[in-house]
Amino acid sequence: MARFDRYLLSQLLVLFGFFSLVLVAVFWINRAVQLFDRLIGDGQTALVFLEFTVLGLPRLVTTVLPIATFAATIYVTNRLNNESELTVMASTGSSPWRLARPVFLFGLISAVMMTVLSHDLVPRASAQLSEREVEISQNITARILTEGTFLSPVRGVTFYTREIGEDGVLRDVFVADRRDPSTRMIYTAAEAYLVRNDTGTSLIMVDGLAQRLLPDGLRLSTAKFQDFSFDISGLMRSDATVAERISNMSTWRLLQDRDALLAEGTSAGALAEETHSRFARATFCVVTALIGFATLLVGGYSRFGVWREIVIAFLLLLALDGTRSTLTDPVLDDASKWWILYAPSVVGAVIVTGMLWSASHPGWVRRRLRGVA
Repeated sequence: MARFDRYLLSQLLVLFGFFSLVLVAVFWINRAVQLFDRLIGDGQTALVFLEFTVLGLPRLVTTVLPIATFAATIYVTNRLNNESELTVMASTGSSPWRLARPVFLFGLISAVMMTVLSHDLVPRASAQLSEREVEISQNITARILTEGTFLSPVRGVTFYTREIGEDGVLRDVFVADRRDPSTRMIYTAAEAYLVRNDTGTSLIMVDGLAQRLLPDGLRLSTAKFQDFSFDISGLMRSDATVAERISNMSTWRLLQDRDALLAEGTSAGALAEETHSRFARATFCVVTALIGFATLLVGGYSRFGVWREIVIAFLLLLALDGTRSTLTDPVLDDASKWWILYAPSVVGAVIVTGMLWSASHPGWVRRRLRGVA
């Protein structure tokens, strides 16, 4: 039996790694297309795109982990059924409870992975990602210094430069400022320079033309200038801040600084929901593995396949996972109801227990009905 446990556990881990890689690749490609279009379109380099991709992987893996656990369990159990390996083990006297032991260990391994991700890696990566997003949003080089492209650093401002010289000189500059509804300004210049000082950043335009349009009277006034300073400090500001959110904090810090967070205005419900949801995700991984195994074990061997059992297991898992999103609101309103977050895992464990008991007592329903008759 120890050899069978190692054999089954190794099969589960191999298939788990395969499904994890496939699902991560599928989800990553879907997200990477949008991320690439947004970052490269804003003038960022491929290194920034790679950095954002790496920082987003931990959260992506937490989404994929339960699905890969369920898929690996279903695939391996179905193969053992088709090859009559489970039948042989059952004929030697191994009970369904005993056969479920390596699956339970596999679920624990998946839960440990989820624990490490949820409690440490995901908050750390999310905090770093938030900081980098703020830095990118405030990076004037990425927002303005892109030659040959009309850019809108902020709403109401359009910027264009034909060429950026190696000496940093911007040539053939166009700036349209429509932030003031009563006045529209258009500046064109042969050359421009970026000047940074203690008070902010200015765009010094040389040898240009300023056009002012008053929409009410449809009057246009123009003025030539030799040099003109246009303050672009406002274009570098962003509403985003590096304010630390509880989702970006490790679980140890949430527990250690609980009183300080409550004093800063964080609600007790939000703190309880964030903390216990991380533990609940780990326990749900164990239930995910056992549901797939127990459902197929109850169905037994059939020459028509076990598609019905697979569909039942999938719908059961979908129902349990779907209830998790509806349980957050009560906890946010009342922190004392934190135990509700573990309800899907508890219900799933009860269902698995019933399935394994039914598999240990085959035909009990028919005997029960015969006794009643």
